Amino acid sequence: MINVAIMGYGTIGSGVAHIIEENKDRIKRNAEDEINLKYVLDVREFEGDPINEKIVHDYHTLSEDRDVDIVVETMGGIEPAFTFVMEMLTHGKHVVTSNKALVAAKGPELIAAAADHKVNFFFEASVGGGIPIIRNLFTCITGDEIDEISGIINGTTNFILTKMYKEGVDFDTALREAQELGYAEKDPTCRKIAILTAVVLGQQVNFEEIYTEGITRIDSADISYAKELDCCIKLIATSRRVPGQGYVAMVAPFMVENSHPLAQVNYAFNAIFVKGNMLGDSMFYGSGAGSLPTASAVLGDIVDAARHLDRHLPIIYDVEPAKLLDKGIFTGKFFIRTDSPEADVMAAFPGGRVVRTGGKSEEYGYLTEELSEADYDKNSKKINVKGMIRYK
Repeated sequence: MINVAIMGYGTIGSGVAHIIEENKDRIKRNAEDEINLKYVLDVREFEGDPINEKIVHDYHTLSEDRDVDIVVETMGGIEPAFTFVMEMLTHGKHVVTSNKALVAAKGPELIAAAADHKVNFFFEASVGGGIPIIRNLFTCITGDEIDEISGIINGTTNFILTKMYKEGVDFDTALREAQELGYAEKDPTCRKIAILTAVVLGQQVNFEEIYTEGITRIDSADISYAKELDCCIKLIATSRRVPGQGYVAMVAPFMVENSHPLAQVNYAFNAIFVKGNMLGDSMFYGSGAGSLPTASAVLGDIVDAARHLDRHLPIIYDVEPAKLLDKGIFTGKFFIRTDSPEADVMAAFPGGRVVRTGGKSEEYGYLTEELSEADYDKNSKKINVKGMIRYK
């Protein structure tokens, strides 16, 4: 029997407990041993819930119990999660986490501690919910130079944008529904693309260096322009390799042509494109938000840890930080909302096209030709830009 403890009995932690019980026979077959949930660490009591008999309030109970083999961290945040996880690793426990904030900020330290104590630190569920992307980058695609990772890795924002686009609801209404369904997450997408970039580089990536825009400024007029262009609007996280220089990363709303596969990724689903120099394009698709999809990824790591209780699996993820390139090196098209004279706009951005909808006559849209972020920033100062969305 392999004993597991869960730290944090919230949305994901309770999902993990549910799957351990619901799919115990299949998990036993795959793990080659029975997985037993021995403890749940939480500050709360759960009167009337069978889980209450497993509740403990002191994390030392987990670290000092020699019968606990694997600890699952689903608390969220950096502290006290970091202190608790480090305690588990130094006491010889394998650790599985879904905590993107923890991995983005402290991943190299925890991976090093796991190596020192000959245990494993797994974090598949920290990016993309139920999509198996981390393990594939570490194993299946490890022979490629990764030229680009781009995708939708926030089920909450994708749910909101899909509701706005398909059903015509406003941002606040869509956000409330996302929260009611348990999708709304606090951590920004930049932490997830930082983790993916770090896995590719084998170096720590500071998520604070990643240029990030949210979706709160997207309104019904933007949706109308997107439809006029036969596009939808998606929050895209992207990291691209510039040969000989390094990687540049960004998170921002993009207008995506409806013919593009990413345009078909709706509601709480995620999709991640990986472009390898040998593999070419590959897409990973699945549920990106909610209790059970993320818990499913956690269970995959639990089974992996169970199969390697006596073996450390090395992960290259150095604490030495990688230096990301400035976003000015990005190239692409830009969709602009403006009320400046067309002649001025065309002079600033030659070769583009005017886009009009049935909205206000003094405002119109303009889609530029491809140019760099640096050139866009420079030339946009020559006109009155009321709004801009990148175009993929």
